[in-house]
Amino acid sequence: MRESDYIEIGQLKVAKPLASLVEKEILPGLNIDADQVWSNFEKILADLAPRNKELLAKREKLQQQIDDYHLAHKGADWNAAAYKKFLKAIGYLVAEGADFEIGTQNVDDEIAKVAGPQLVVPVMNARFALNAANARWGSLYDGLYGTDAIATEGALAPGKAYNEKRGAEVIARAAAFLDQAIPLSKGKHADASGYKLDGQNLLAIIDGADIPLKDPSQFLGTRQSKAGQGYLFANNGLHIEVVIDKSDPIGQQSGAGVKDVVLEAALTTIQDCEDSVAAVDAQDKAEVYRNWLGLMKGDLQSSFTKNGKEMVRSLNGDLSFQTPDGDNISLPGRSLMLVRNVGHLMTNNAVLFANDEEVPEGMLDAMITVLCALHDLNKESGPRNSRAGSIYIVKPKMHGPEEAALTDELFDRVEDAYGLERHTIKVGVMDEERRTTVNLKECIRAVQNRVVFINTGFLDRTGDEIHTSMQAGPVLPKGDIKGAKWLTAYENWNVDTGLETGFSQKAQIGKGMWAMPDEMAKMLEAKTDHLKAGANCAWVPSPTAAVLHATHYHQIDVFSVQDQLKSRAKAALDDILTPPLLGGRNLSADEVQHELENNAQGILGYVVRWVEQGVGCSKVPDINDVGLMEDRATLRISAQHIANWLLHGLVDEDQVMQAMKKMAAKVDEQNQGDPAYQPMADNFDKSVAFAAACELVFEGANQPSGYTEPILHRRRLEAKANA
Repeated sequence: MRESDYIEIGQLKVAKPLASLVEKEILPGLNIDADQVWSNFEKILADLAPRNKELLAKREKLQQQIDDYHLAHKGADWNAAAYKKFLKAIGYLVAEGADFEIGTQNVDDEIAKVAGPQLVVPVMNARFALNAANARWGSLYDGLYGTDAIATEGALAPGKAYNEKRGAEVIARAAAFLDQAIPLSKGKHADASGYKLDGQNLLAIIDGADIPLKDPSQFLGTRQSKAGQGYLFANNGLHIEVVIDKSDPIGQQSGAGVKDVVLEAALTTIQDCEDSVAAVDAQDKAEVYRNWLGLMKGDLQSSFTKNGKEMVRSLNGDLSFQTPDGDNISLPGRSLMLVRNVGHLMTNNAVLFANDEEVPEGMLDAMITVLCALHDLNKESGPRNSRAGSIYIVKPKMHGPEEAALTDELFDRVEDAYGLERHTIKVGVMDEERRTTVNLKECIRAVQNRVVFINTGFLDRTGDEIHTSMQAGPVLPKGDIKGAKWLTAYENWNVDTGLETGFSQKAQIGKGMWAMPDEMAKMLEAKTDHLKAGANCAWVPSPTAAVLHATHYHQIDVFSVQDQLKSRAKAALDDILTPPLLGGRNLSADEVQHELENNAQGILGYVVRWVEQGVGCSKVPDINDVGLMEDRATLRISAQHIANWLLHGLVDEDQVMQAMKKMAAKVDEQNQGDPAYQPMADNFDKSVAFAAACELVFEGANQPSGYTEPILHRRRLEAKANA
């Protein structure tokens, strides 16, 4: 950006798009002026930006020491005790302090008391952000009918017109769900010819007999809406609305006239400023912040064309039901929203400070996303995001307790800047870097009065695992890494540590993403494992997936599972510290080539959209043309994997380059239907996306912690300049 693109405010230079956004769009309605914002931010930068640099330098120093250790022990048998002693000596592994429990207060029930699905969505895309916020409620009928949760072949195939046989199967499956979630005292919901109220009780009519619920207290109330007569129930803290309309064609297929079963689905949503967005400059950051502002004010809208018709999407209102004794029940119509800020590594040119250096992007995120959220805190009427009066920020990619402590102090300073009570800002700690995993208890201690969330994530965590152990030897193929003992130990360690520090019914323990939005049958089979592992939230890729995954939380009482897990032995640290290496295993040439091409295709399929189109998250076809929801975490693991095999001679540069070119042609073919797509295979020398993908691989071993952001940001800026 040019000098003329900035406004000087004190010692800062603030890019005009951001300065205008703050003054003209964010501040009106708040008792805060622009000078207060920027003067406080200047003080925060003066005090904390140097410490941020020191901690980033410490990451690099520790990594060099670990590299030197592995090089010095090359060819020796793995010695877990010696390795752990070394990590303690260099300060990578810190001593655990006394036991404690988190003291976080004023946490909304959606995070503390109720278990359910969680969406992650790029806040830079207003339509996606609104879809996720509105995914608090969703139709089980639609989720079953429109996906492969019910067989899509033969008599049950969806077809172009409504398939009554498929509809009948949907109705039967939904009735079976009701039998499990809100069972009758006898008989089945599918046998009911109707429902009626008798005083405080709801009764099902079966063969002329009035049958109450097995647990009458599950019935909460009714409402009349355009959809029909709604009956509200609760199970495991989640709500179910059964909608009756015997005049509706769908309702007529149900003996009781059940037109739909609507589930409370995405209890929480992470509106993401980080891995799923491609925000590289002031204009991008202004767009990110503007959408978050709209969500917090409640006035965000998105216009789009669907089937030739102009449509406007906005935020849903709350839902109102009446209890049998005449009281009103108001339920949120929107998912409770957290915002994921950027980590400690990246900087952004939206603000310059001290010799015109770009400021730490995560510090800017904290300052502006909290400012936007004040609109929600100040609301006196209408739907609110946090009824408990909190602001929820997810903080990714922290390495160890010192970096968690820096985040805690940053949030202290932002609270002081805006006159907020201490610990109004809550933090979610993403356990996706190895130094955070092995020191998780102390990381939690550093933020113990504001922490509301820890989670695991295979992709980023594996990317860091590969990079940390880059010099230890060649790693296993990616599929086999999932079966290595470190990964199971890591997943259990996260839950064990959360329970040990008092998370149960106070904060979320989360699990990672189901990446295949078109594979709902497999998700329904597999994702109960997250609940059985003790997680009270887990990520899903779409509102439809949230509805289907919500059925799992009716089947399993997660908090009872957590109570049972508290007594098990904690996962072994030695297992977590054992890198997933090939050891003496030999791979065939075909195995190596398949793994290489699979990684190359995944890298190129994601990077070409990120660099050329600014798309940070989308459904990217894999090498087998299966659509996967991808963000930067996928890129990190794939790039680090090839870099590791290059370093240890399993592949050479020519072999990698040939694989990249071959897969570029495949990715071009997969994107033929996109008019905005710029092919790579016909233009290798000039394709910025192809150059970025190659750089991520060939320079992967030298990237800080194996992160992809520095290269992606530089190449995206290059592509924007070319455009």
